[in-house]
Formats: sequence, C-alpha cells, structure tokens
Amino acid sequence: MESSNSEAIYLHHGSGGEHMTQLLNDVILKILKNDILDVRHDGAFINLQGNLAFSTDSYVISPIFFKGGNIGELAVNGTVNDLSMCGAIPKYLSLSLIIEEGFSLDEFTQIIKSIKSAADKAGVFIVTGDTKVVERGKGDKIYINTSGIGIIHEKADIKIRNILENDAILVNGAIASHGMAIMSEREGLQFESDILSDTTNLNEIVLELIEKHGNKIHFLRDATRGGLASVLHEIVTESNFGMNLLDENINVENQVRSACELLGLDPLYVANEGIFVCIVDADIKDEVLAILQKTNPNASCIGFVTQDHPSKIIVESAFGGKRVLSPLIGEQLPRIC
Repeated sequence: MESSNSEAIYLHHGSGGEHMTQLLNDVILKILKNDILDVRHDGAFINLQGNLAFSTDSYVISPIFFKGGNIGELAVNGTVNDLSMCGAIPKYLSLSLIIEEGFSLDEFTQIIKSIKSAADKAGVFIVTGDTKVVERGKGDKIYINTSGIGIIHEKADIKIRNILENDAILVNGAIASHGMAIMSEREGLQFESDILSDTTNLNEIVLELIEKHGNKIHFLRDATRGGLASVLHEIVTESNFGMNLLDENINVENQVRSACELLGLDPLYVANEGIFVCIVDADIKDEVLAILQKTNPNASCIGFVTQDHPSKIIVESAFGGKRVLSPLIGEQLPRIC
C-alpha cells in the first residue's frame, strides 16, 4: 500500500477509512470550511424561505487546467449560473468528486482552492458533498458534480412562455472564448495573445437586471455546450417564435476568430462559460444593454424575436445578405465542460 504521505491520491483515500478521513480533514474540509459544512453530517442542515430553484451539472472537461481557469471554478460557476438563469439568488452548493487513482495531490489541492475562491466570489457556500476514488484508467484525473439551491427573486419571472414578438435579444459579451481556450490547449496552438476562458459567475449582473427591470426580463439562458447557436435554437423550438439576427452585432474577439478559422469551426457553435442570452421587452433594450456593457463592453443587442418564420433563425450580414442558422449536428467539441 502507498504511504499516506505520498504526493498522489490512491484507492485507500476513497475507502472510508483513516486515509480518507485524512484527505477530507487536511484538504477538502480545511479549505472549504464554513459553519454548515463544519457540522460534518451526511447532509446539510439549511433554513430557506421562498420559492426555490435547484440545478445540477457534471464536469468532465479535458484538460482540467486551461488558460483562464480549471475544472474546479468551472464547476462552481456553471451551477451558480444555471441558478441565476432561473432568476434565483444562488445560496448553497453540493460538491461530489470522482478522482482517478494516482491523481496529483498538489493539483487536487489547487482545484479545491479554486472551488473555494469561486464560491466566495459568487457568495455561495459548499455545504455537503461526496468523494470517490476509482482505479487507474477508469477515470480521467478528476470529474466533478455540483448541485445548487437558490431562492427565486420576488421580481423574477424567467420562463420561455413570457417571450413576446419584437422582444430584444442581447448577449453579454464576445462569444466562443471558452471553447477556443480549451481547443488551443489541446492542439498546442500559439497566438499573439493568449485566449482565456470566459468562465465566471453571472449572478451579480443578473440580480441587477432583475432588481431594475423585474418581469420585463422575459428569459435568460447561458450559452454553454453547443454555443450561442444551439441556445437560440432551443429557444425558438420551445417558443415557436423565430429570430432575426444581425451578424455584425455578434462579437467575437480577433484571436478567437482566428483560432476558429484555423480549426474550421464556426464561433456560433463554440461553447461559452460566461456568456448568456437575455431576451427582454424591447422598451428596456437600451437600459439593459447599458447594464451589460458596464461589465463587458462587447455586450450587444444581436436581434429581435419575430413571428414571421416560426422556429427559424435568420442571420443578416453587414451587406444585407441573409442565411438560415442551422442547428448543430453532432458533437463539435467534446469534453468542453
């Protein structure tokens, strides 16, 4: 048996015995320490009042460390953002870890510290969780599941049925940075400036939008797997409206666009981790855009909802040409989150 002082994680760290207790005490519980977690029960005792939103997601990204972040903060931000898209104020997360035998203890500690940092930044607490260790070759270093609970804001009514004709469609920044950060790492691509993942928590800006505009914020959705195009197609399919988009208003950073061209990818279908679609009453479009641009000058109004062509998305170029935006077929970028 490996020594408990070794610099890697082994099967005995998931056995439920002394070595597992040591890993929990010396790393996980020590770093993530808070009053609720410190009770150390099988579950968390929490007191919540109001209508709740609940979300869960699993993270299997490869590589686990990338420019702009790592799997730990991605897991926190992803679940925080899913709750925010429901119009909820995120409060508590669970954290489940599946670790491959032999995974570096230093890297594991770094990930747990990133989880703590991301949770603190988002104002949420990790209150319960689980840790398992699997044999070599049965995982890929580490997989993470986070589940979260939030309290739905009293002014929020974020539902697809609230979308109306002529609603404005806004995006809070330039697209495709996360997917290209991951692909650049995988392919060993070098650019004049580094492409950074856009992973971040969105709860503060969403809270500001809801506080100021309430139920005029009709729908929110983060544009993760499948990118902006896939999210927009989900919306038109479920709502039976169409969309008219202006291609020149959909921002893509130059180095990201270059990477997409090099790899033969369309940035509209590339994953994001800090980008969301905001569909609002047309009367408040300019005010919402001003709020979004305080955080990111690349935020823009990319188009409007229409009844003219239900379930279809028409993109107009700067020269007046029009094309139908097709749904994504197959998996463009696997293991992206």
